[in-house]
Amino acid sequence: MKLGDGVEQAIHSVAMLAGLSDDGVLSAAALAAFHGVSTSYLLKHLQALSGAGILATVPGPKGGYRLAKATHRITLLDIVLAVEGPAPAFRCNEIRQRGPSPVGAHMFAKPCNISAAMLKAERVYRAELAKTTIADIGVQLTALDDGSIAARSCAFLEIHERRTAR
Repeated sequence: MKLGDGVEQAIHSVAMLAGLSDDGVLSAAALAAFHGVSTSYLLKHLQALSGAGILATVPGPKGGYRLAKATHRITLLDIVLAVEGPAPAFRCNEIRQRGPSPVGAHMFAKPCNISAAMLKAERVYRAELAKTTIADIGVQLTALDDGSIAARSCAFLEIHERRTAR
């Protein structure tokens, strides 16, 4: 399974926004610059996250993005579904019913066992993503960080965070 680059960008952006002060926002351009990605491409995913209720937007020249809910309430699955959509990664097109020498329709009364196996794997994958929150990611990062990642993020936020009234 291959998820689009937007999923990685979205997860990292949400994690970055978790470091904002209560009245802070970051622009899409600032988030894109921090991650070294295209602003226009990231903006599409930020809008999807806003539409899913993960991010809140503050309009205007001093506006930007911030989290719409607490980090312990945002799962990796929430972000993946916002960016990629709810459709399963595997979509059975019933190719077993095509080709030469067809067999009787009675052989296709049950769902394809390949499709069933893939959907079972998808349920496990989604359940695992649903267990991991942005708060969990932050705790894991803190445990691994020697201070350099936190220093980099804090320095960036010091320069780029915009303060607004909530």
